[in-house]
Amino acid sequence: MTVNIWTAADVARKVIDNKELFILDVRNADAFADWKIEGHKFNYLNIPYFELLDGVEEILPQIPTDKEILVVCAKEGSSIMVAELLAEAGLEVAYLEGGMKSWSMYIEPVKVGELSGGGELYQFVRLGKGCLSYMAVNEGEAAIIDAVRFTDVFIKFAEEKGVQIKHVFDTHLHADHISGGRHIASQTGAAYYLPSKDAEEVVFDFTPLTDGLTVKLGNSEIEVGALYSPGHTIGSTSFVIDKKYLLTGDILFIDSIGRPDLAGLADDWVRDLRQTLYSRYRLLAEDLIVLPAHFMIIEELNEDGTVAKRLGDLFVENHGLNVEDEEVFRSMVTDNLPPQPNSYQEIRHVNMGKVTPSNEEQTEMEIGPNRCAVR
Repeated sequence: MTVNIWTAADVARKVIDNKELFILDVRNADAFADWKIEGHKFNYLNIPYFELLDGVEEILPQIPTDKEILVVCAKEGSSIMVAELLAEAGLEVAYLEGGMKSWSMYIEPVKVGELSGGGELYQFVRLGKGCLSYMAVNEGEAAIIDAVRFTDVFIKFAEEKGVQIKHVFDTHLHADHISGGRHIASQTGAAYYLPSKDAEEVVFDFTPLTDGLTVKLGNSEIEVGALYSPGHTIGSTSFVIDKKYLLTGDILFIDSIGRPDLAGLADDWVRDLRQTLYSRYRLLAEDLIVLPAHFMIIEELNEDGTVAKRLGDLFVENHGLNVEDEEVFRSMVTDNLPPQPNSYQEIRHVNMGKVTPSNEEQTEMEIGPNRCAVR
C-alpha cells in the first residue's frame, strides 16, 4: 500500500465537515495528553514512536480497517516512518505533513454572516491553537480584529475579496499567541489600534483604542464600535459590529470566561472581570452573536465550523456567567487555574515590540493549546 500525505488543510476539512478519522499519534504520552488534534468524530491511539521501532505488528489489532487512518508526530519525520510500516502491513494510511507544527499554524477562514448593505463578516479559525481572528468587509474596505502572526493569510484574503484593509484592531495585548496586527497595518497602510492601558510598555506607534471609538466601513451604516471591557487585561476591549455581533476578545468564550492572571495581576483584575461579565455585558442586547478570540474545546465549534453563540444563551448556559457569590467567583478565577500558556511572558514582550524572534522561535513559543480560559 502507498502512504498518502495530508496537509493541515485536509485535516481541517475533516474537523469542520464532522468526518470520522482515526489518528495514531506517535508523540510522547505527555505531549499527547497536553495537546492533540481534535474533531467531533475522531478516535485516537497514542503510542510513542520509539515503541514501534521494531515493528507495528503488536498494535495492528487496535487499528481500525473501516476508517481513514492518519499518523501524527511533532514535526513529521517519525510519522513517516510509522506510516510506512503500517502500509507495509497492508493498511491504507496517511501522515500529517509538517506534523503538529503545521497543525498549530493552519488557519481556516469561515463566513460568519452577512452585514447590512451587502457586507460580510469572516472568522479565521486556527484550529490547532484555538485562536479566532476576524475580518469585516464592506464596500471595498475591511477591518481586522485580533489577527494572528500569519499576515499573508489576511492580506491575500483581502485581495481576493477586492477590499482594502483600513483598520486593524487588537482587543488587548495578547499573551498566548503573537499578534500580526501591527505588521498587517505597516504592510497595508491601515491604522493599528491597541488599548492604551495595555500598551504602557510597547515600543511602537499605535492609535489608542478607546471606549466608544467607532469606525465605519465604506459609505454605509456598518459600524465597528469599541466597548471597554477589562478583566482579562486592564485594557481589554470588545467590539460591536453592525449591531449584530459582539466580539469579546478573551473576556467571554462560548464555554468559559477569560482568566485574569496573565500579567500577574489576578487579584487586582477580578473585580473588573466580574463587572464586565455581570454588568457591562448585561446592558447589551441578548440577540447579539458572541464571537470570542479563542475556543478551548472542540464542542465549541458549530456544525458550519464557526465558533459563535447568542449572548442571551450564554447568560443561561455559561457557568462563568452564573456564579452569584462574588467570593466564589473570585476563587474560581484565581485559584486552581489551568497551566499558563507556553512562553507567555516572552510572547507579551514580542507583542510589545521589545524582541523580534525568528519565525522558528515564534513557532516554538506558540506550540500548545489555548490556555486563556477558566472553565
